[in-house]
Amino acid sequence: MKNIFGTNNIKTELEIKLLKESSLLVGKTLAEVARFLKPGVTTKYLDEIAETFILDHGAKPSFKGYGGFPASLCISVNDKVVHGIPDQYVIKDGDIVSVDCGVEKNGYHGDYAYTFAVGDVKKEHLDLLNRTKESLYKGIEKAVDGNTVGDIGFAVQSYVESFGYSVVRELVGHGIGRSLHEKPEVPNYGQPNKGAKLKEGMVICIEPMINLGKKIIIFEDDGWTVRTADGKPSAHFEHQIVVRKNKAEIISTYELIEQIIN
Repeated sequence: MKNIFGTNNIKTELEIKLLKESSLLVGKTLAEVARFLKPGVTTKYLDEIAETFILDHGAKPSFKGYGGFPASLCISVNDKVVHGIPDQYVIKDGDIVSVDCGVEKNGYHGDYAYTFAVGDVKKEHLDLLNRTKESLYKGIEKAVDGNTVGDIGFAVQSYVESFGYSVVRELVGHGIGRSLHEKPEVPNYGQPNKGAKLKEGMVICIEPMINLGKKIIIFEDDGWTVRTADGKPSAHFEHQIVVRKNKAEIISTYELIEQIIN
């Protein structure tokens, strides 16, 4: 989403508790979407399911209306990188589908994403998904007190580039709390020891956006949808984490999603 940053980026343990509640609801929502995500359904239908689920759980979609975004989910299929607007597109066997979800509950936001393989997906595309997800965990390993955002970015970039993939430059991870996007920005590329310093109690979203082909992207005329310039697929995985002294604490969960898809 468009970067509109708040300022208070060190969270109290009470705030982290509230963020965990919002984050868990994102995981439950993505799992609910996973139940219905199959060939023949439209991305608009999945968005309606998610919005109903979020509202039924006493929260509201973070994305809907944010900067004018018209939906509750960002759904980006194949060569769409992020911020795809749900519409009448019918999901097909072999698609890869990135679903990014945000919820606001008790004044705090949860926000993360998962890219799904639908049906019989090409091995080359499955490898992209798996390695993008692995790069996310490489980045998370570096999200500890005293490190920098450059350490995170370098870990992601060096891993995916070893497979010949490319990192999107124009879109980055971010802090999160009472605002959906807060400081610091968290790029998926960089140099060790460079950039904003990470401090215990920061809550950030790390979200590799990795292209099978070149890094060049195109912003569509709708003002939101981002796609690869070469038409090759892109994968997107995102976790919400707390910076701690020795090991980052992941407060988002893929477990509920993967119980459904496996």
